[in-house]
Amino acid sequence: MKVCFVNPPFKAEYGKFSRESRSPAIGHSGVLYYPLWLIYAAALTEQNGFAIEFIDAPAKQWNEDECLAYIQQTASNYDLFVLDTSTPSIYSDLRFAASLKRTYPNSFIVLVGTHPTATVNETMDAERAVDAIARGEYDVTILELAKALSANRQINTVLGLSYRSNGHIIHNDNREPLEELDQIPMAAKFIKEHLDVYDYVFPAATYPAIQIFTGRGCPARCNYCVYPQVMHGHKYRQRTTQNVVEEFLYIAENFPDVKEIVIEDDTFTIEKKRVLEICEMLIANNMHKRFKWLCNARVNLDYETMKMMKKAGCRLLIPGVESFNQEILKNIKKGTTTKQIEEYMLNARRAGLLVHACYMVGNPGETKETMQKTLEAALRFNTDTAQFFPLIPYPGTEAYDWAKKNGYITGNYEEYCHEDGTVSCVLNRPELSAEELVDFCSMARRKYYLRPRYILHRLYMGLTDFNDLKRSLKAFGKIKKTLLK
Repeated sequence: MKVCFVNPPFKAEYGKFSRESRSPAIGHSGVLYYPLWLIYAAALTEQNGFAIEFIDAPAKQWNEDECLAYIQQTASNYDLFVLDTSTPSIYSDLRFAASLKRTYPNSFIVLVGTHPTATVNETMDAERAVDAIARGEYDVTILELAKALSANRQINTVLGLSYRSNGHIIHNDNREPLEELDQIPMAAKFIKEHLDVYDYVFPAATYPAIQIFTGRGCPARCNYCVYPQVMHGHKYRQRTTQNVVEEFLYIAENFPDVKEIVIEDDTFTIEKKRVLEICEMLIANNMHKRFKWLCNARVNLDYETMKMMKKAGCRLLIPGVESFNQEILKNIKKGTTTKQIEEYMLNARRAGLLVHACYMVGNPGETKETMQKTLEAALRFNTDTAQFFPLIPYPGTEAYDWAKKNGYITGNYEEYCHEDGTVSCVLNRPELSAEELVDFCSMARRKYYLRPRYILHRLYMGLTDFNDLKRSLKAFGKIKKTLLK
């Protein structure tokens, strides 16, 4: 039995669609995330003896015809197709599923991802070619489905699966998230075998970089964040320290060109003790001399841990600041305070760590005045880089339910991207229209990045670190049109 894992094509004529980023789109900065969740599922399936094919159409910038042609070249028949999806691309993904079914009428087609998980019946009703949806965290679900199909067994016992049967959609019981994450093969080993690191760009990282996860789930309750609410839950589950460091060692040995590792956990720094243990082991194995690394880290991170992370090779922290208004932080269940934000920025600078700060506007309680105050704080913090983004409510989140209930979004998923695949603001509130939110973010980016103080800072950083200069020039080359228009 052969299983084909596909990250489907979408608007390839305009660029590379980053389906697994937290806001799927074709980015102005040239960003392309590794399709890590699909990678982990494929790696586990392959580890258990199944022949697999892995196709990342956006990485090759293939359109539908090119992707289908490649699939037909790789095998005369496939038994199981696993298709990654996203909200902006869902209608296109369903059309691609239909094309596959016409070519391989006896195949079994299953969709994965946050969107079909949150909209199971709606998605399956929209396209009869879809045989099933693997809900939530799907690594083991896909493996068990492959085992059942290969043995001609019933699939009614495969947890986490919704499927068609006699004209009805059957929902098997939910699957509990995997506790022993060391059971999942390392992403880096799969990337080495099946992908090309030069296809992927994470603008905040030194190119080329590799993305990995060291844990899944997030205990924070941020109302907009889709992965904890739809896929992985709020319980943080971790790979062992040894297992994480082994992946660093593997990358060091097998990827001589890779300059940085991106730890993609929603919040890598949840457990201070574990972070310190990883740092100590990285230092003991001289990994801090080989790699720089970066991670997502909430603004409750303490100074002592920051210092140790810096010593272990950490270069950059990515906090979701969102707003500098305490009432808004409360409304979105951020669980942080403006005082913590202030201390975090100070401590990161003291520790010698760079910060990529993420600001999000349009949340409950937002006004033109609160947006301006957030921008003023961002300018004062003067982090290495910053992003300004409107709230984009995705199905399955509390933010989506709030926006839908109040008539702030239409529910038309095609509106989540512009014609060129770039992200679109779908939120229209009486006091803040989509146009106003987009205009504010554009203005904020220009004001932030075109300051003489900031430009001089970037030049200084470039003089002290040539890799930083190359990264800055590459990023500016990608976003200059949006900054200067």
